[in-house]
Parts: sequence; C-alpha cells; structure tokens
Amino acid sequence: MVGFIDDQREAHGVEPICRVLPITPSTYYDNLARRADPARLSDRARRDAVLRHEIERVFEENWRVYGVRKVWRQLDREGFAVARCTVARLMKGMGIQGIIRGKPHRTTVPNKKAPCPLDKVNRQFRVPAPNML
Repeated sequence: MVGFIDDQREAHGVEPICRVLPITPSTYYDNLARRADPARLSDRARRDAVLRHEIERVFEENWRVYGVRKVWRQLDREGFAVARCTVARLMKGMGIQGIIRGKPHRTTVPNKKAPCPLDKVNRQFRVPAPNML
C-alpha cells in the first residue's frame, strides 16, 4: 500500500489517497521515516535483519541443504541465542528450505481423460421444495 502511495503521490497527494485507502497519513509518513533511518525500526526488525544475514551465511556454507533444525543448531553453536520458531519464520520469509529426503507423498493421481462413471442410483440434484429429496 505504501508503494502505491509513493507512485501516486505526485498526481493526487498523500492525504486524498489515504482518505480513500484504509491507511492514515501518519502511518505512511512513519513508514517513510523508518525506511530513511533504520534506527527507528523495532527491536525485532533490527534483530531479524542481523539474523537473516547469519541464516543465509550458514545455509550457503552448508551447500544449501540445511533445514530449520540444523541451521538453528549451528547458530546456537556459534553463540546466537535464537528460538527455533524464529529461524523457521525467517527462513520461510526468505524462501529457503533444506533438502527433503525421499520422494514426496502423492496420495491421488487424477486421470482427467477417464470418463466419469454413470449415475447408477438415479440421483436427482434438483429438488422441488426445501427439505425434500
């Protein structure tokens, strides 16, 4: 939403756009200030930025095969006190995952070319009135 306002602010102005969209002008300006000055970011956002770099480093050093558990344990060995769920959240946000052993389970393989079976019980899918078969 902030990107849209950035694109359209020259033509329409910030306040008119914010009146139409469900966002207050102060939220938009606060977002701009955070982008300009990283010191204004929350503690979690600052820590996440550091951890993203470390997670990426551990992932790359281990041939891009480590999953959440192994990355988390490697960070713990290196002295980073971080929760496993935090590593999982950041890895998911970064779009990286470890290698999965074996074949993925596939329960059903539909055949689109097979003909549909005939209706042998003569079901009627339209009823003349409510609560009637």
